Amino acid sequence: MKGLKKQRRIQVIIVAVVALALSTALIGWAMKDGINYFRSPSDIVAEPPAPNEVFRIGGLVEDGSLVRGQGEAVTFSVTDGGASVPVSYAGVLPDLFEENQGMVGTGKYINGVFEASEILAKHDETYMPKEVIDALKEQGVYQESES
Repeated sequence: MKGLKKQRRIQVIIVAVVALALSTALIGWAMKDGINYFRSPSDIVAEPPAPNEVFRIGGLVEDGSLVRGQGEAVTFSVTDGGASVPVSYAGVLPDLFEENQGMVGTGKYINGVFEASEILAKHDETYMPKEVIDALKEQGVYQESES
């Protein structure tokens, strides 16, 4: 009788471990499209990502690089002070989007151009995403504001 209880207990533990591993794998597989890694322009220039990889890029919109095309087409360059990456975007830009301001874009890096599917801009005078601040600090460009 004791041997049967012990065997049953081991079977239940094995089934629970398999179920836990399977559920963890399914959750990871379901989230793979929702995870976007952040890269700075310097990271992209040093190690260009695969053309099918969706990721986020952040930095400052380079002065004099903003060009509005026909319709909603826009091109500009984003920089972190160490490197610059050209960006193309077809859509309506946020109201606060302008040159020399922080931005974060989501998209793919194809043939040397970041093709953005989404552009986010700062929401007030002092806001900048943490990842962008960290990348600018690494380049020695970021300076703390006095406020």
